[in-house]
Amino acid sequence: MVIERDMYVLVNVHHDSWTWADVTQANANYTQIEEKFYRLWYQIGAKLACKSSLLAYEPINEPVGTTAAHAAELRKLESLFLQAITDAGGFNAQRVVTLNSLQENSDLTSQYFVRPSNITNPWAIQYHYYSPYPFIFSAWGGTIWGLDTDKAALEADLANIRNNFTDVPLIIGEWAASPVATETAARWKYFDFFVRTAAKYNTTTVLWDNGADFLDRASHVWRDQVAINIYTSALAGEANTLPDSTTDPSAKTQFTSADLFVRVGQNVTSQKLPYLIPSNTTLVSISGSNGIALNKAADYSISGGDITFSASFLRTYFTPSTKPGSITNLTLDFSTGVDLTLNLVLWDTPTINSTSSSVSAADGSSISIPVQWKGINKPATVKAVNANGTYLVDDFTKYYGPLQNARTVSFPAHAHVVSTDSDMQVQTYNSQWNWDSNNLIITAAAVSAVEALGEDVIFNFEFYPRVPVNAVNYTLTV
Repeated sequence: MVIERDMYVLVNVHHDSWTWADVTQANANYTQIEEKFYRLWYQIGAKLACKSSLLAYEPINEPVGTTAAHAAELRKLESLFLQAITDAGGFNAQRVVTLNSLQENSDLTSQYFVRPSNITNPWAIQYHYYSPYPFIFSAWGGTIWGLDTDKAALEADLANIRNNFTDVPLIIGEWAASPVATETAARWKYFDFFVRTAAKYNTTTVLWDNGADFLDRASHVWRDQVAINIYTSALAGEANTLPDSTTDPSAKTQFTSADLFVRVGQNVTSQKLPYLIPSNTTLVSISGSNGIALNKAADYSISGGDITFSASFLRTYFTPSTKPGSITNLTLDFSTGVDLTLNLVLWDTPTINSTSSSVSAADGSSISIPVQWKGINKPATVKAVNANGTYLVDDFTKYYGPLQNARTVSFPAHAHVVSTDSDMQVQTYNSQWNWDSNNLIITAAAVSAVEALGEDVIFNFEFYPRVPVNAVNYTLTV
């Protein structure tokens, strides 16, 4: 069906790498793994032998391992894969294949990847990129991105692998900054810089989506159309205006120009939002959800990169009878690059039905706390400390900024996990909080951590905007 629609297909053996094909297990039977791997790829190759050149292969997704010995076994599996598809016949000997290294991690690829000496297929190196970990995986309060050092670290990663393989096609087969797990302005800045940097190093990018992040597969609607537009615009080399947002890790609160926040009961005044507007780019117009353009003099003004919305205009949306939540989206049309949306949000601190429970009542299960959202319907992060200020987990966050001290790790069900080392993998799979449309969730792993600590722990759920009053406490007692 995909090929019939003139789209490319990349077929791989996916998370078998974490089960029967895990060569890192102490009792791993390499002979059995190798035979099964050959037979599996022979069957795949035979089934797909006569498909068009729109079809490509990847031997195995994110193969586990950290050592030279693991890399050597992966090379053997790669050789068996190449032999199997050739033996299966058809067009397989001419088909594009993407080869990889341990975990499809860029550093391990640079360290361990060995060019195949006898390959006849056209080939590329594939690796995955989910970095920086705190931002991408909603971990340790990492809700900001965009410092020059953030950009330099990302560019160094992509430059390193390109400099190691100057004459080989490179594909980042998975990357993402989920609209469900990341702050909007930071995400849009990340999208723009990531795509441009990959293009700078002649590297193709493939956005990872499992149906719960970017594309609503039931409605066929992108959950963040602006991010997708930034993707294509950046690939085309167009200059994009981007909302500004907090980048300073020492900041105690967080601002964003992707949302315009007014608190319930607050006197509605004019608001100035900063934007990162490229040279030779101008704001053409701002329009409401009805498509009608705002009046530049009465509704807003612009000075440099700052757009100021008048109090009189904002009061048409934020009235005494308006209920908290996302009120409307404005569209900002610029002379070059993408149009941006601005989400007008009336917010107040969410309320929860209860503020405490006991470890014994949880009986080893996760705890769902009914919540009444009053603004953006997701938590930003969670802080977990006991009465004397001891962190429940991850003491190293004391070296982070104020927005990250004692914050724990989320692992929303929509996220795709890639670990770069065993410690990170443990953190991901035993994360401490989650949420759904009606509940805040303390995971079973967090409940177990409190029980092991033997002291009451206060979970401080923080929301957007990240200001001190926009948080609720839930105490888990022992």
